[in-house]
Amino acid sequence: MRVEFEKQYLLDLYKRGKISDKKHRFQPEVIKGYVRAIYRLQEANALEDLYKYNSLNYEVLRGDKEGIHSIRVNLQYRIEFTVTVICGEEAITICNIIELSNHYK
Repeated sequence: MRVEFEKQYLLDLYKRGKISDKKHRFQPEVIKGYVRAIYRLQEANALEDLYKYNSLNYEVLRGDKEGIHSIRVNLQYRIEFTVTVICGEEAITICNIIELSNHYK
């Protein structure tokens, strides 16, 4: 899948592994898990491919977050993203990363 980042800090976190912004600082193990999860999204050809990675705990959210998908970074953090499928000769899935959030806050 093609992955796009909604916020600049999410792209910086993926590309550089750190951010200068104090508001969005994370522990090194969270960053490592985030990078690994983004890599799994990029290598997936379809959403169904995410089910084979039990550690990602892929789910489609419901309620006030309907239409948003989620994968786990670790037990505390998850990545929320939307998926857009563009039909044509080739199906292109765009995965838009919305947020890296503390699941229990």
